[in-house]
Amino acid sequence: MQAFEYKVVPAPAKGTKAKGVKTPEARFANSIEILLNEMAAEGWEFQRVELLPSEERSGMMGSATNWRNVMVFRRALAADEKPAKAPEAGRKEPAAPSVEFRHSEPETPRLTAAAGDPEAPPEAEQVPGPGAAKMQADDGVEELSPVSGMTAALKARAGIKDGDK
Repeated sequence: MQAFEYKVVPAPAKGTKAKGVKTPEARFANSIEILLNEMAAEGWEFQRVELLPSEERSGMMGSATNWRNVMVFRRALAADEKPAKAPEAGRKEPAAPSVEFRHSEPETPRLTAAAGDPEAPPEAEQVPGPGAAKMQADDGVEELSPVSGMTAALKARAGIKDGDK
């Protein structure tokens, strides 16, 4: 049986300008034509367009369902190629692509010491201490607690301004 690999790409959302293409419909058709030709040049065969729901975050706590148009392409795998590993049963999200790292030799942990530590060995890398790290992470903005209503100072100031008029 012939094995295939599939590729799903978002369908173009707007048209592409080109010489002799004037109407919005023609520009949109042109952008689809460009995508189809690019994928075909890479060996992908167009299969279909799908309209699929996509649940996305909306605001702080909510979610909304947006409908997305995607284009499905496939190409035949060579006889010696293995198809991509199928996702595990019950998995809701696609698996992230695996990345293989190769190291020539194991990395030794680096020797660090707090900056200014008199007992630190000379070869130790100087790193900021816990207090300095906290100061570096501080963005300089004071955290204020929410105040409900006007404070007494603001009320007094408002009374002075109203009295001047």
